[in-house]
Parts: sequence; C-alpha cells; structure tokens
Amino acid sequence: MVKKTEQTDRDWSEELMVTGSELVERIKNLVAEGNVRRLIIRKPDGDSLLEIPLTAGVAVGGVMTIMAPVLAAVGALAALLAEFKVEVIRTDRSLEELDKPEGTGKD
Repeated sequence: MVKKTEQTDRDWSEELMVTGSELVERIKNLVAEGNVRRLIIRKPDGDSLLEIPLTAGVAVGGVMTIMAPVLAAVGALAALLAEFKVEVIRTDRSLEELDKPEGTGKD
C-alpha cells in the first residue's frame, strides 16, 4: 500500500506499508527494479530502524551478493514487528541519461 509520494527534480519517494512476513521479499523486489536510490525501514510510528543506500545502475546480481548480509538483518527485523513502513527513494533514470556527456553511453 503506497501512502505518500513526494517528488524533487530527479528523486521521488513513496512510503509502503508491509507486514513482517513480506519485508525481505519486498526489499529484494525493490532492489531488482534498479531505480531505487535508498530504502528506509521504519516502525509504524515513523522511527527509523535501518537505512539502506543503493547505487543506481548497478547490476542486479552484484547488488544481491552485496545485499546478503543486509537482507539477513532485515529478516531479523521482520521477526520483531508485525508491520513496517518502507520509504523508497527512487531516481528518474531518464533524467540521469540526459545528464551524461555525449560519448559516454553505449554506441
């Protein structure tokens, strides 16, 4: 369930409500989307529990290897609470592509 959306020039965020049982799988899916810059896991009252910075454009396989210890920590958090808020900060990849100097992309 998406609760709010905020937008800046290049980044925008949304807040999702997820249950503890679906937290790890939801995090994996969000990372695989590729346009997520940062994930913030919060208690239902809004207190921040864990902030996960991500690099936009990194290959999904590499991210999942690096994310394994983080996902283990997320799994431990999921056992503690029944419900979480996940703030997803995304980047608009099309704008990033426009900012690249010519000749740096694929030909």
